[in-house]
Amino acid sequence: MNSNANGPAELVVHDLGRMDYADTLTVQRDTHQRVLDIKAPQTLLLVEHNPVITISKRKGASDHLRASRAELARLGIDVQATDRGGDITYHGPGQLVAYPILRLAPLRLNVGRYMRLLEQIVIDTVAAFGVNAVRDSCATGVWAHPPNTSTGPRTSNPRPKKLCALGIRVRRNVTMHGMAINVTTDPGHFQTIVPCGLTGRAVTSLHEMLGEQCPAMGAVKTELATQVGRHLAMLADTPTMAMPA
Repeated sequence: MNSNANGPAELVVHDLGRMDYADTLTVQRDTHQRVLDIKAPQTLLLVEHNPVITISKRKGASDHLRASRAELARLGIDVQATDRGGDITYHGPGQLVAYPILRLAPLRLNVGRYMRLLEQIVIDTVAAFGVNAVRDSCATGVWAHPPNTSTGPRTSNPRPKKLCALGIRVRRNVTMHGMAINVTTDPGHFQTIVPCGLTGRAVTSLHEMLGEQCPAMGAVKTELATQVGRHLAMLADTPTMAMPA
């Protein structure tokens, strides 16, 4: 995206297209090592996964799998263990998964500030398409109120729905994993899990929010990459971190 002699603001974006989760994890690990060894600049991997449920090592995460293996096989959904943080997550076509592989030290970021940075990047990305997304003080991720299509007051579920899930791993101060933004994701596939282990919290997508005005996946990829680059540049130019801890 720009060149700065492998400085903190240099960002290379690789669009991997559509790829199985396990294959992408191999790419992530190879990229992580190259970034760690300063053989590659800060890197952003963009991908749509074939349908897969990823389960972290968190105690009880596997209990949040609702569907049987037979049902998952019928739906064509794979199941994979993952070494990221968080709980249980679904990835599939129509969902933009972004894996920033970043050195945190030059950006003066700790894990908490990095998570808030990812949330802000997603909030800024979807704002470009007219969606007002927010943080939730009780749950990591990015949330939004879908439009109220009923004629009466909003009473059934006043809480916002999850638009983007986040889960990361930091090894030797270089990040892996990242964020998953629902663009046109099949909402039925989320019924196979308790998303992120949060009982009673629903999931939404840009398509549910915007209907026919939903942007194409390519447009969301471009905007997200732009926002990541913009925020990295701001961090590189700012002596202190302005994001909330």
